[in-house]
This record gives sequence, C-alpha cells and structure tokens, in this order.
Amino acid sequence: QVQLVESGGGLVQAGGSLRLSCVCSRYAGTVGWFRQAPGKEREFVACIVRGSGTTYYSDSVQGRFTVSRDNAKSTVYLQMNSLKPEDTAIYFCAARATTGMTTATGGYSYWGQGTQVTVST
Repeated sequence: QVQLVESGGGLVQAGGSLRLSCVCSRYAGTVGWFRQAPGKEREFVACIVRGSGTTYYSDSVQGRFTVSRDNAKSTVYLQMNSLKPEDTAIYFCAARATTGMTTATGGYSYWGQGTQVTVST
C-alpha cells in the first residue's frame, strides 16, 4: 500500500506560479498528476517514471508545467508556471507500483486526497 499526501495548492492570479508536492509513504514506480475541474472528468496532467526519470505531459500543460522527483525525500513535485484560469481544479497525485508510462486513471492504484488550485483572472 502506498499513501500519498499532496500539498502546495492555493489561490494565484493568472500568469503566476505554484509548486505542488506529493509525498509517497513507500516506493512507487510511476507517479502521475491528474486534475478534476467542477463538472468535468478527471484528466491526466503529467507523470514521471522512477529510475529513467522519463516525463510525459498533456498538451494543455506542455511547456508550462514541470514534473520532477526527489527519491531521497520520496517526493514528487509539479511546478506550474504561467497559470491560466482553465487550470483551476483539484489536483491529485497518483502512483503505480511498477514503472511504465500511462495516462489512464485506471493505470494507477494509489491516489492522494487532492489539493485545490484556483487561478483568478
């Protein structure tokens, strides 16, 4: 069982930045970030593979968001720059025990509780 705890959400003006953190209670292979806006389905944002450090981003955040991990701290980060109002959502950290790239919510076995990100105009 992997427990995930997110932090770092908040209210920011458009064009601003936030950094989200996800602390993992034990080893996790691939760790992903997802988000869910009111009335919408949960969508993939980014993921990072342990070992290779390979990253993958959705088209909507490519070039603005950066995912990284500090294995010594068992923490994965999501640096979000040039934020837009449409980035407003609850952001979730998710993990899978194995490595491998997947953007599907079903590909992740463990989920955090989420952290709210609100971008104002």
